[in-house]
Amino acid sequence: MEFDKSFSFIKYLYKNPLFGFALVIIFTALLVSILGANIRPDGTLHSNTQIPQISRLNPGTTISFLKVRKNKEVQKSNFFERLFFGGQESFFIFVPYDKCELKDNYVLLQEYDMNRNEPDYVPNTLTFSLEDIVFNLNDQASTNHEGIKDLVLSNHLVKKTFFLGTDKHGRDLLSRLMAGTIISLSIGLISVLISFFLGLTLGAISGYYGGRIDDIILWFINVVWSIPALLLIISLTLILGKGYATVFVAVGLTMWVELARVVRGQVIAIREMDYVIAGKILGFSNIRIIFKHIIPNLLDPVIVICASNFATAILIEAGLSFWE
Repeated sequence: MEFDKSFSFIKYLYKNPLFGFALVIIFTALLVSILGANIRPDGTLHSNTQIPQISRLNPGTTISFLKVRKNKEVQKSNFFERLFFGGQESFFIFVPYDKCELKDNYVLLQEYDMNRNEPDYVPNTLTFSLEDIVFNLNDQASTNHEGIKDLVLSNHLVKKTFFLGTDKHGRDLLSRLMAGTIISLSIGLISVLISFFLGLTLGAISGYYGGRIDDIILWFINVVWSIPALLLIISLTLILGKGYATVFVAVGLTMWVELARVVRGQVIAIREMDYVIAGKILGFSNIRIIFKHIIPNLLDPVIVICASNFATAILIEAGLSFWE
């Protein structure tokens, strides 16, 4: 029996390649979100390493860097601390260069500059001692210069390829895209949960009780429905302040109205069914009838709306990021 189910699923994927492709995209996004900084090229918190010299690089550009040790102690995070929203502060400062020359006890760099092909370009030359490159101020050790020089050549002169280029602050766009995946999925999930409970509760109460309660809730639904979603979210963000929690709440509070209207209509149709009337005759409370007998029978359209709202929440969040 299990084999037949697996075979049927594979056969369905074969007949619907777009469904299979979408499934791969979803699982890839989930994997990137869960593993977080462990698999990103820039594993810092939110992939926020800024290198102004390499701003707005074209996709696929490869840059040479000198890794200079920071003059402070950096706490090393473990695998689990780098999952989801976590990250590891970089141990090094990355200095991009065009030319590099190793002297006796120092490194001479010609700093990378995107205007180096201009006629009036004057190169910026930087000098770093070998000890400053390898050690911070608190842990410099007595190592011979040849050993330090070999260490610099093997570990501190690196090349990085920016497959999607960089933004105006010199941040790796691929890493930023991967870091944003968990944020988008989280906003979609939490916003849908907020709209689900709010829309389901108000819609069920409105449809079941009717009368004055229905009029008040329906009036409130229509008022919220008449306000453009993005405008309402921006207003809530200005009132509550910026932040992830604010966006979660703001997006969730704008998407419940459609769900509430559908639930209200379904409850109005279901409340006259025989099993609902039987529950009233048996003396069941209204809350029990609503949440145990009516709501389980209208979940199909609710699931469809929630799936649509999930994608809508991600699009709205993307629009808000441009506004901010």
